[in-house]
Amino acid sequence: MSEVSASTGGPPDETAGPDPRRWLILGVVGLAQLMVVLDITIVNIALPTAQKALGFSTVDRQWVVTAYALAFGSLLLFGGRMGDLIGRKITFLGGLIGFAGASAVGGAATSFGMLVAARACQGAFGAFLAPSALGVLTTTFSDPKERGKAFGVFGAIAGSGAAVGLVLGGLLTEYLSWRWCLYVNLFFAGFAGVGGAIPLQRHPSRQRPKLDVLGVVLAAGSMFCLVYGFSNAASHSWHTPSTYGFLAAGVLLLVAFGWWQTRAANPLLPPRIVLDRNRGGSYLAILILGAGMFGIFLFLTYYLQQTLGFSPVITGVAVLPMVALIALTANLSTIVLLPRVGPKPLVIVGMLLAAGGMVWLTRIGLHSSYAGAVLGPLLVAGAGFGFTIAPSINTGTFGVAPQDAGVASATVNTGQQIGGSIGTSLLNTIFASAVASYIAAHLTSATAVRGRPGPHLVGLALVHGYTTAFWWSAAIFAAGAVICGALLRRGPLTPAGAPGARVGAGAVQSAHAADEPPAVHF
Repeated sequence: MSEVSASTGGPPDETAGPDPRRWLILGVVGLAQLMVVLDITIVNIALPTAQKALGFSTVDRQWVVTAYALAFGSLLLFGGRMGDLIGRKITFLGGLIGFAGASAVGGAATSFGMLVAARACQGAFGAFLAPSALGVLTTTFSDPKERGKAFGVFGAIAGSGAAVGLVLGGLLTEYLSWRWCLYVNLFFAGFAGVGGAIPLQRHPSRQRPKLDVLGVVLAAGSMFCLVYGFSNAASHSWHTPSTYGFLAAGVLLLVAFGWWQTRAANPLLPPRIVLDRNRGGSYLAILILGAGMFGIFLFLTYYLQQTLGFSPVITGVAVLPMVALIALTANLSTIVLLPRVGPKPLVIVGMLLAAGGMVWLTRIGLHSSYAGAVLGPLLVAGAGFGFTIAPSINTGTFGVAPQDAGVASATVNTGQQIGGSIGTSLLNTIFASAVASYIAAHLTSATAVRGRPGPHLVGLALVHGYTTAFWWSAAIFAAGAVICGALLRRGPLTPAGAPGARVGAGAVQSAHAADEPPAVHF
């Protein structure tokens, strides 16, 4: 079997050449991915304003973020497999339309419940959109040189989209309204829909296996229970049945899902996808990065606005240096370094840089300056994010058969979204506990106003909560460097079934390698 056929699940098509519209497809896919990723954080900037307008509590505010990630992560595997079965053009365009509709409802929300429900619907439609977009990219770019460039761009978008959301959210909140942080998706979806309707062709799978319904139920149930359990701990405690009960149920359902996938006739997530050490390690790297990264954006936003007094626009601009470093290192790592050294050293270095940035960020204080206490850590962390996420996305979709591209892409997104939701919930719980403990330990008659903590004490308590969350994030990233470093293989990526093959310096080398890429399936 040739190397190309081994990596794509079928013999190469000798007549097929590169799709002449592949760069247009990259633009459409990138725009859709940007919309999905930035929606995780674009409302973070608007949360203080939305909180005042709709009157919800500080404890409840995380649900505006978590509801999106919860629905998204719970349904991603289902959405990815549906793209494999009925065609990615259908799920891509359907996801765009649904996402836009849910965004319009959220922008017009008149209550907290309406806003959270709209965010959950956004996540549900995004679960069909995101894996379709990445699946299209995976099957469109098969040439190693072009694949590196395409995934460098995609990785930069995936890694910096959250930060771009802060910038865009700040501009929209200050000059229009927090509601435009949701309405803006109508423009993203419109451009991506028009651009994608023409170049994308419908190519449903020629194989018609039955959908693994039990697998869908077990996967969605486990993800829901895990995220809900962590989120519930923020408003109650770790010792209440509604917290540890859901967490225990989530673990049991996840174990049951893994067991069922080894026995199902048409598994939702074929074990061959995740049992590859490189792919499994890359999925875990994305999950760990999401757990530490998205929570940080939430706390950094509140620190800059509430403690340092930045406006929403200035807060957004303050994260632009991180965006630049993510874009730079994402392309450098994927185009130049990944073909030569493989993902292992890149992920290790990236995680350690991210951990170092978080440790540096713990030096913030009540009256710190942006240049002295925030800018440096943002640059270091941004470099770490770029070195980790872009190679991990490339590795997570490398060597999969076209009929599995959707579910492999969904697994990449699942790691990012579930990691983000769990990390946000867990770090928010740790933050709230640290703030309460600090106030209880330092509340005296001198620091109280009418029996309550004074503004200065509250400010110090908030900073203590932020730094505690940053320390935990540093620990998460450091653990990720050790765990993912142990899982990932040494050396450049090698397609399965071709032990003598080597992907290096932008070329696939094999005695039987074919020059032509395989046919593209959407």
